[in-house]
Amino acid sequence: MGTRLQVVIRTVMGICVGLMLAGCTEDFGLDQHGRKVPAERLEGQWLVINYWAEWCAPCRSEIPELNALAPQLEALSASVVGVNFDGLQGADLATASQAMGIEFTVLEQDPAVRFGLPPSAVLPVTYIVDDKGRMRERLLGEQTAASLLVRVQTLRTGG
Repeated sequence: MGTRLQVVIRTVMGICVGLMLAGCTEDFGLDQHGRKVPAERLEGQWLVINYWAEWCAPCRSEIPELNALAPQLEALSASVVGVNFDGLQGADLATASQAMGIEFTVLEQDPAVRFGLPPSAVLPVTYIVDDKGRMRERLLGEQTAASLLVRVQTLRTGG
């Protein structure tokens, strides 16, 4: 009788721990302002992930387009997210983001592994990730707000 009770207790505890862990998803780390980016803020929505660097001339002209795109995507439950190609962190990332005039979220931690993004030796590069966390498209070179908006809308409708 005691052994059976122990088995039941272990099973119930295992189920409880499993349920608790299922609700816990790893956060996205910090943004360029040093604020935590919780998983629930970005998961379950479409993402336009742009890699940029200060030394990249096309990135400099693309940033205003991404700034304009960000509020348009909010209405579609989508977000623009930036990643510094050079892996800047902390104050260096904040300074570079400010110098580039970036208004959207820039992640300190590269989400490439999380979303299975292939590496790129070319900048700028933009990835479109769907609401299930799957990469749907890789776009090389400078993009416009209009072209990205159309691309996200097309992919969302099965295109």
